[in-house]
Amino acid sequence: MKDQLKIAVYSGDIPSTTFIERLIHGLSNTGNSIYLFGFIKKKTKYQDSVSVFGYKNTRQHKALHYIKYSFLLFCFKHKEKRKLDAILKKQSKNLLLTKVKCYPVLWHKPDVFHVQWAKGLADWIWVQEFEMKLVLSLRGAHINYSPIADKTLAAMYRENFPKADGFHAVSKAIGLEAVKYGAVKEKIQVVYSGLPFVEEKKTVAKQKDVFQIISVGRAHWKKGYTYALDACNILKAQGIKFHYTIVGGTNDIEFAYQIHDLHLENEVSLLDNLPYDSVQTLMQHADLLLLPSVEEGIANVVLEAMQKTTLVLTTDCGGMDEVISDGVNGFIVPIRDSEAIATKIAEIVTIPQAAKEEIREKALHTIKTQHSEDQMVHQMLALYQSIYHDKA
Repeated sequence: MKDQLKIAVYSGDIPSTTFIERLIHGLSNTGNSIYLFGFIKKKTKYQDSVSVFGYKNTRQHKALHYIKYSFLLFCFKHKEKRKLDAILKKQSKNLLLTKVKCYPVLWHKPDVFHVQWAKGLADWIWVQEFEMKLVLSLRGAHINYSPIADKTLAAMYRENFPKADGFHAVSKAIGLEAVKYGAVKEKIQVVYSGLPFVEEKKTVAKQKDVFQIISVGRAHWKKGYTYALDACNILKAQGIKFHYTIVGGTNDIEFAYQIHDLHLENEVSLLDNLPYDSVQTLMQHADLLLLPSVEEGIANVVLEAMQKTTLVLTTDCGGMDEVISDGVNGFIVPIRDSEAIATKIAEIVTIPQAAKEEIREKALHTIKTQHSEDQMVHQMLALYQSIYHDKA
């Protein structure tokens, strides 16, 4: 049995999102070899066990990348190159760019090729022809609503999901959604996103005169901010003193108009996208993180807020009820229900500090027991090993 694997974590971009980078970092400390392929957005330092075989977004660098791997394959893996060329010719719209992306993968041939975004699955089915195991991550938008709006994408899923060797689902709920498109239920492994261990700090003193609420996320319909703003209008009418900050909401005309129309200029602030550390500081000093989304897998920002011991109010979208139990480690309301959001916030404001502290402690316990980085890495490794050693 092979104990050490060559694992490719593929998102297309190097570096990738915060949580994918955490997976790469965690895997790099397990004795396995980690391969990164794709477009290099910026130079990033990784551990010695991580090998980067990427290209920069210039014609010259892509050309050199292509020439290097085309030469290596022609000289040492000629038959495999010819086989891959035939496959790519049938499916590719931009054959040269596709070869720039695919040739390094064939040359280095990882044991496991883990695709992070479902929309790109069709581009990588070919790896199975060369004895590489194909794993697909099932994440929020790519499964929950994109195939509903895009029938071509849904057809691609139905064609290729049954072929995957295994799936990583960020929640139980999203795994069930993927089954609708042909994913084999027995091949789906739920592995929750993990956070690195941090030393516990005393709860940051919250403001007492004005209740501080924060939301973090791009200005997109799925985030449900219009429902949150309507809830703010209700809270204002009730005389509750609060301030609501949306990080990532700057320059959105719809939000700006709704705030103006409801006369919420003094109660609501729209901020631009901020650096990760700045967002973490804002969350830690807030009284409440509000997730008014209509669609999520499991929102990473909720996990981060729980680790920061900031109270969380979320809708019951996606897999959020797998994290939050109402009144136990946070609060939960139905989607698209401004009245429910306002009512729950009004209740939270009146909860005694001792009771709030107990909820914060239980939230932190949830992160430690269900969403640790070590747990995530261990479970992902178990998934890779089980798939690699399944020769059926």
